Amino acid sequence: MVWREAEALTETLEIVQEVQQDLAQLKPNVILETMKSWIPGLIKLGYRLLAVCIILAVGFKIAGIVRKMLGKTFDRMDMEVSLRKFLLSAVYACICGLAVFVAAEKLGISSASIIALIGSAGLALSLSLQNMLGNFAGGVALLMLKPFKVGDYIICGAEEGTVSAIGLVYTTLHTMDNRQITLPNGSLSNSNLTNVTAQEKRRLEIKVIIGYQSDLKRAKEILEQLCMGNELVKQEEGILVFVDSLGDSGVVLGARAWVATGDYWSVKWELTEKIKLSFDEEGIEIPYQQVDVHQR
Repeated sequence: MVWREAEALTETLEIVQEVQQDLAQLKPNVILETMKSWIPGLIKLGYRLLAVCIILAVGFKIAGIVRKMLGKTFDRMDMEVSLRKFLLSAVYACICGLAVFVAAEKLGISSASIIALIGSAGLALSLSLQNMLGNFAGGVALLMLKPFKVGDYIICGAEEGTVSAIGLVYTTLHTMDNRQITLPNGSLSNSNLTNVTAQEKRRLEIKVIIGYQSDLKRAKEILEQLCMGNELVKQEEGILVFVDSLGDSGVVLGARAWVATGDYWSVKWELTEKIKLSFDEEGIEIPYQQVDVHQR
């Protein structure tokens, strides 16, 4: 037991001596020398941080000035609001991104690493949002080419209505029966589209079938009189009444006239009703569709 206690005491004394030696080495001049060796690196880091702050401040300032100048230019061009906001944000982000890129190089970050990181992130994002990006590209095309604007009445496939909003991804239509339809811009930009209200006037065409035994000349006179008697029909554009074809059930008559685009439906409905009433008064038959059935 005495031997073990003596051994432990010896180890403790050795530890105390090592601590005393380490404390002796920590002299003030050694600490000062160490701090002096850090000063060049700290000054260099300070210069880099100052340069980074200046680059970012100047870059963001330039981005703001460019965005303001482009905003005034777009206002004079009467650019669509959605496209205007997108282009201004894109230009501002690109200039700020360039400033951050230059600042990162000042800090010693490799530009190749930044480009590789941005490329990988962009590829992953494009793959995951492929359909969304397609609609986005379609929205940009629609806003730049302007095949229609808010307030126009358009027909796209089985859908039609008045355009109430044009976004970068979707376009919203308001139908005549008070429904709201949202169409992806990618489909709109790749489909056959009819802008009914693109022109101030629209040609109205009405076709009606009369029986073969009915008075053809009198029927044409009625059509012409009704068109000429409607004050919303543009008389100066001329009115045309004609025999379109000889059908299975009767003679197909047609009438063509020009009306203001906004008056199209009201004139069409009014003339259709008056044609039926006038034909009934004159005894002009509007035959039913006939289907012949042959038995063997």
